[in-house]
Amino acid sequence: MAIESIGVVGSGQMGNGIAQVAACCGLDVTMVDVEQGFLDRGMEAIRDSLDKLVSKERMPGEDAEVALGRIRTAIALDSLSSCDLVVEAIPEIPGLKFSTFANLDAICKPNAILASNTSSISINEIASHTGRPDRVIGMHFMNPVPIMRLVEIINGSETSSEVTSEVVSAAERMGKTPLACMDSPGFVSNRILCPMINEAILTLQEGVADPEAIDGIMKLGMNHPIGPLALADLIGLDTVMHIMGVLHEGLGGDKYLPAPLLVDMVDQGRLGRKTGSGFYDY
Repeated sequence: MAIESIGVVGSGQMGNGIAQVAACCGLDVTMVDVEQGFLDRGMEAIRDSLDKLVSKERMPGEDAEVALGRIRTAIALDSLSSCDLVVEAIPEIPGLKFSTFANLDAICKPNAILASNTSSISINEIASHTGRPDRVIGMHFMNPVPIMRLVEIINGSETSSEVTSEVVSAAERMGKTPLACMDSPGFVSNRILCPMINEAILTLQEGVADPEAIDGIMKLGMNHPIGPLALADLIGLDTVMHIMGVLHEGLGGDKYLPAPLLVDMVDQGRLGRKTGSGFYDY
């Protein structure tokens, strides 16, 4: 089955980015959210992103308009019934993911592929809430989606090789580099990344260095484009803490316990960029 139409559930930062790159590569896109206001903000973000590409002469204005014309929006999941591939990009709340996939399973055509952009929730668990576990897979896009090249492809234990091949081809068509792994706590990206971020928070907590020095050492010494504390602010400290919880529960060991400073900051509502305050002020 050639994937020609894609549904995106969620119009936030990840969802609208996925919709943008899909439309730019010629796919017909239906972006769904629970409120029209969310969809309006998502479409505005796509327009702003495309305008920047046009202004930098990385895309002709005509192509940007054509891409926008390929995206339609809707509130009802029923509008995704004919899509070849549906990518879920909603908050990292297990119950919400599970109910959404159960609904998609009932709505979407039998051969549709159901993918999750989850950064930590088990693909096997998500698939178990559908009657098509062989057609459920993880497509973990990186933030910001239009810029970052990687898509982490996560195979569940029952994901078919045909589905993996089709999703890899779709990601490549979107201009991404798909790299595959098996379902495991944190997959590859966050199993390695989040403990590093947590260690940076412990280093700050113990007074070893201030945030600027910690981030500067990792940027200049390790050639990281952004320091771990600034990256935590970008990801959201609540998300980092959630992923550490997934790793601790799934893998065990004290090294996966969230740093006390991280827990305190989340309790205080200092979640990073989205709240205007984290390890830095925004």
